[in-house]
This record gives sequence, C-alpha cells and structure tokens, in this order.
Amino acid sequence: MIQRYTRKIMGDIWTDENKYRTWLMVEVLACEAMAKTGRIPEAAVLNIKSKANFSVDRINETESITKHDVIAFLTNVAEYVGPDSRYIHMGLTSSDILDTGMAYLLKEAGKIIIKDCDGLMDAIKEKAFKHKDTVMIGRSHGIHAEPITFGLKLSVWYDEMQRNKNRFRNALETISYGKISGAVGTFANISPQVEEYVCNNLGLKPAPASTQIVQRDRYAEYFVSLAIMASSIEKMALEIRHLQRTEVLEAEESFSKGQKGSSAMPHKRNPVGSENMCGLARIVRANSMAALENIPLWHERDISHSSVERIIAPDSTILMDYMLSRFTGIIKNLAVYPERMGKNLNALKGLIFSQQILIALAESGISREDAYQMVQAHAMKTWDENKDFKVLVSEDEKICSLLGRDKIEEIFDVKYHLKYIDTIFDRVFNQ
Repeated sequence: MIQRYTRKIMGDIWTDENKYRTWLMVEVLACEAMAKTGRIPEAAVLNIKSKANFSVDRINETESITKHDVIAFLTNVAEYVGPDSRYIHMGLTSSDILDTGMAYLLKEAGKIIIKDCDGLMDAIKEKAFKHKDTVMIGRSHGIHAEPITFGLKLSVWYDEMQRNKNRFRNALETISYGKISGAVGTFANISPQVEEYVCNNLGLKPAPASTQIVQRDRYAEYFVSLAIMASSIEKMALEIRHLQRTEVLEAEESFSKGQKGSSAMPHKRNPVGSENMCGLARIVRANSMAALENIPLWHERDISHSSVERIIAPDSTILMDYMLSRFTGIIKNLAVYPERMGKNLNALKGLIFSQQILIALAESGISREDAYQMVQAHAMKTWDENKDFKVLVSEDEKICSLLGRDKIEEIFDVKYHLKYIDTIFDRVFNQ
C-alpha cells in the first residue's frame, strides 16, 4: 500500500491523491523508525503498513468539520488501520509531515524541470550549429550595430540556460531537506534518529536545525531560481517576437496548416507562442516574490506561509514545465530566413563597418578624436542622404592616403567579424 511512484507528468505530482500518498509515506517511515528504537511494536508497524490507506473524499468531508487538513487525514487513515493507528503521528507535529512531504514533492517536480531544461538546451544547440555561419546584423538599442551570426545568438541562449540549469540544480539541493523535530524543533517527543531515517528513505537530508518548520529561505531559493529561468525564456521569446516583426522578419514561429492568426485579418501570422511565454513569466516571477515574503514568520512558526505555498508550489512548477516544453517546440520549429538577414545586413549601406574604419585610422597615427570626426561625418551623410558609406569613404582622399584602398576593401569584408565564432562555440558547447 505504501509505495512510491515514478511520475512523468508534472500535474500528477500536485494532485490531492499524491499529496496524501506522500504524507502517508512520511508517517509510515516514522513508525518504522520508532519500531527500530523499540518505541512502538514491530507488529503494529506491520499492521499499519498493510492496512494504511485514505480516501480523498472522506478527508475532505472530515476537514469540513475539523478545519484542519492533517487531522482530517489522520482521522481517515485511522479508520483503515484501527487501534494501531494510535502509533501514527506519535510525537510529531503537522509541519513534520507537511514540510517533509513538500520537500519530497518539490524535488520530484524539480527532476522533471531538469529534464525539460535538457530538452530545450538540446533544441537550442541543434539550431545553433545549423546556423553557426548564418550571418545577420547584431543590434543594440534596437539599431543595427555590427554583424553576428544567428548561431552566435543561440549560443548565448544555450550558455544562459546552462546557468539556469546549474542554478536550479543547486536550489534542488537546498530544498531537499525535511524535518521530524516536533512542535518547536527540539525533538522533545521524537528522536533525531527518526528524522534521519525518514529523510534518508525519501532521498532528503535532515534540516540541521529547524523550528516547527523548515526555514523558508530554502523555498525562496527554489522559486527565485524558477523565476530567473522563466525570465530567461521570456528574453528569448521576446527576441523571437522582435525578429518576427514584419519590418524585420528574420525568423518566425511555425504556422501550422489550419492555424488562424486573427479573427478579422486573414493575413496575420502572429508570434503567439512567444507572447504566451512572456506573459507566463510574469506569474512565475510574482510567485517568487510571494516565496520571499514567506521567509519572515512569527517566532517558531505561524501559518501565513501555508496558503501561499498551496498556490505557488503547483503553479510555478507546472508553469515552468509548460514553458520549457512549449518553448522547446518553438525553437525546434522556428523558421529562419537567411536571405532576409542578408538584406537587413545591408540596409544601412555599409555603416556597420564604421568601427573598423575608426580603429584603422587611429592605428595609422592620427588621434582617435580626429578619426572619429572623419568617420562620423561620412556616417551622418549616409544616414541623411542615403549614400553608400563605402563609396563615401573611398572618395575621401585623406582616408585613402592613410589606409590605402586595399585596406578599405579588407575592412568592408563581413568575415572580419566572424573570425572567432568557432572559438566562442568551443567555449560554450565543449566546457
């Protein structure tokens, strides 16, 4: 009757059925530990293990009277076990079950999120290598800057997701602590050996010191890590939204057969998936703030954190699972348009090479201030009169005398900007 389940669906973790199954697992393990120390009879434990069960409906019915979920749960379990139920929960307090059970559930949820991270990173990596040499314009302030490749953009995303994964893995370690230390954490009515036994059997560690609860800085680290991860996904999704803008259209979410973009305009193809990611990230971030506000509690414990966690634990983990899975699909199916990237790359008629002209002039012996003024004069003329920057530079006798025409030709070769792409990929993907 008391067994663990390998769960692959995030929603299953947060059902009432699984919550109570986890509580029962904690209670039975505590009984086993007490039997080993001789505090309760071995026969009673065998009876408890064979008979212990519960009914979600019956617990809900009892809770409507008791107004206490753990008492309702224990009352229902006792109906199955009989007289030996007097040994269940002996020396424990409700939070021993609630917090140890929550740590177990958060850890199980975290395992799924780690796998989701791996899936997204694999998708990003595959797309990055496919477009390692796909040249596009880099932008700062939304304005054309200098050439990059689409693969380079994706390598930055991969590197960030690696940090998210490592950060969350550390948070999983922080959250993987239980407590069976009684009403105020003193072990007055239960021994530390029971706590150690229960936690070890659940893949947890005993909290070195606790009050009535596990301290909520542990929980906050977990939810803040999820919030950072969600924000990273929002950053990537926002970039896709920008790249899909009609005036840019360098990349685009897939648009499936039969899909509709607008109830009014049949021509619309909108980045709805990426927009969805940006919206959901706000919820995960807001939940992390609630987790931070759960850290300060009255004395050894109050109950103000409890109602919050009943919402944010399932919501944030389910949302993160969904966001990672859906965004993985967006990346896998993302349409990339190298020709449009090339067209946009040339939209500023060579202005993107202004820094190389500046550097070359400074290296030729003139002051950087003079070089900047010379280059900016031609750059502004390109902006204002729609002239070709390379032509203007090539017609400047002073610049030509300082650099030579061969050097100018070399400067306006896009390959200059891409010479270390392989180095960056090696640093990101082979670390």
